[in-house]
Order: sequence, then C-alpha cells, then structure tokens
Amino acid sequence: MLSKQLELIDEQTSPLFRLMWISNPAEPFRRTFDNNICAFHIGGGYILSVAHNLRTDPTIFRSIDQALYTAEMLPFFNQQQVQLFENYYPLDLLTNKRYLNIIDPVEIQNIVTLLKQINFDTRWLTLSQKNICNPYLIVQFKNNQFYNDPGLTAHFNHSNYFHEPALSRHTYLLETELVEAFYSEDIALYKLKNIHPDIINRLPSIKPDFTIKPDNQTDYYCLQSSPGNELGRLLNKAQIEGYLDNYENFIDNIGGNYIFEGLRYLIKGYFRFGSSGAPYIYYDEEQFKVNAIQSQACPIQLSIHGNMDGNFQYVNAIASPLSIIEEKLKAHIAGA
Repeated sequence: MLSKQLELIDEQTSPLFRLMWISNPAEPFRRTFDNNICAFHIGGGYILSVAHNLRTDPTIFRSIDQALYTAEMLPFFNQQQVQLFENYYPLDLLTNKRYLNIIDPVEIQNIVTLLKQINFDTRWLTLSQKNICNPYLIVQFKNNQFYNDPGLTAHFNHSNYFHEPALSRHTYLLETELVEAFYSEDIALYKLKNIHPDIINRLPSIKPDFTIKPDNQTDYYCLQSSPGNELGRLLNKAQIEGYLDNYENFIDNIGGNYIFEGLRYLIKGYFRFGSSGAPYIYYDEEQFKVNAIQSQACPIQLSIHGNMDGNFQYVNAIASPLSIIEEKLKAHIAGA
C-alpha cells in the first residue's frame, strides 16, 4: 500500500489540485488569482470541492467589461459616483475593459462602499456568472512538460501556461465551470471546460465511494495541501470519531443565509486551515477511493484563567460524506 500512498502526493499521480478564481486569464501582466480552495478530480473532467466559498464576498473585483459596466452599474450611479468609479477603474480602449488601478487601502474602501451603495453583488458565484472572473484548476510541475508529455504540453500557450521561477514551478491553467452547488451539504461539482479530451484522460483521478464508514475504520486518510504552503501535498491519517446531524447557519448578506445540515463525520486528525475541499480517502485492499470532503473546522472552547472568550482550540474537523449527494452526483455524471 505504501507505493499507492506515495502516488497520492506525487505531482505526476495525485488527484488533488487547487481551484482559484482568475481575473484576466488571457492577459499575463494583469492576471490575478483569488479564492484559493482544495479540489480533486473524480474522472471524466468532473471536479469536487466545497460550496461555501462560492457565496463569500471579496467586496471588490479586478476588472469589468465596459458593456457590463454600462448595462449593470452606470444606470445606478449619480454623476459623482460615476466620476469616482471611472477614476479608480479607467477604461482600456484596446481591450474595452476597466481595470482596478488603486492599491491604497483607504481608496479601496471607497470603492467597496460605492459598490454596496448600488447593491452590486460581488460574491464569487456572481462574479463567475458575469464572467468577471472564473474558476480554474491549477496544475503545477517542477519541469516544463505537462505530465512529461510534449504532445499534451502543445495544447497550452501564454494564456494558460507560465513559469514561476520564484516557486520553481511550471503552472498550467485548466478552465472549469460550476455544474451544481449543494449548499446544505457543502459540496460543489465542477467540470473542466474547453479542455482537450487527451488532457482530461491524463489528469489523475480518484473514484468516489458512497458508503458510510464505521468509526473503527482503519486506513482512513485526509489528502490535503502541505502544512507550510500549497505547492506540496500531505497525506495524513484521520479517524472518524463520531457522526452528527449538522445544523449551522451560513451568513450570506447578499443572497440570503442558508443552513449547513445533514449527515456529517466528526473527524479527529491533522487538518490545516485552507484545507476545505480536501478529500477523505480510504484503502479497500485494491485502490484508494474518496469517501468524504473536508468542510468545516470544529472547535472546542477552553477556559483559561476563568475566561472562555475567544479561547478556541481546533482539534476536530467536520466532513461531508459523498453519500449525501450520491443520487444527484450520479445523475450529473450519467447525463454527461
């Protein structure tokens, strides 16, 4: 089994990746990366991650098409607001887009306030729907070949490949689209978009398993980013410590709050902040399969010198078993 464990953390064979929302992906000098989350490939170009990041609000965006600005923002501005916005987002006539041109925190807050005044929705979900930024799967290698295959590498150009000397990595961008977000279950299904079939077939994947595991399950692991950064991968033992019928309010001031609810695993074992979307996997004597997704941190509150305020210790995690979306997931894959 050791060789298969090592395959899970190797860049050539691991099904674990990162999803990031990219603005201006085809413009290397203006391209920006945000909303970093764990994700994994389950085959056929389908990607699983969590859903809660979709409805978080960055409060601002990096650029906007002039047509979208004219249709959805300009009619709601008064003359002073128009001047303010267009000063901070000057128009590039070559691309017909407006780009954020400020770095001062005070000025940034001015734009945040302005967007709130006209109730402009800046959640990641909406920014993707408006094509302001979009999710991409980030695939990185130490050498300059996509899975050591020159034929596959030839499918990439300056808009979806670049070298990062400071990281000693070659980065490839695979466009994705959201298929469905299961918010109560905190699971999101994506699919690779505009990607050559040979690339999809080469991308390592892990098969889903929909059984509910007992709390004495052995050979149960979490596959997540390495502790110090997101370039490496960590496979660590995890233990199902219990089960819960989850109920927790997720705050969404724009789209309306919703509830995390349903069956969850209570997990004991190392997990890092930023590991949301990481797969929990187990070995069934033939291969590793994915059984659940890292969703939430689960704190206990300590009393220190008689004071409990803010004294949270995170020693457990909450994971969403894939069984809670089994029928919906299978329906999407079968209908592809």
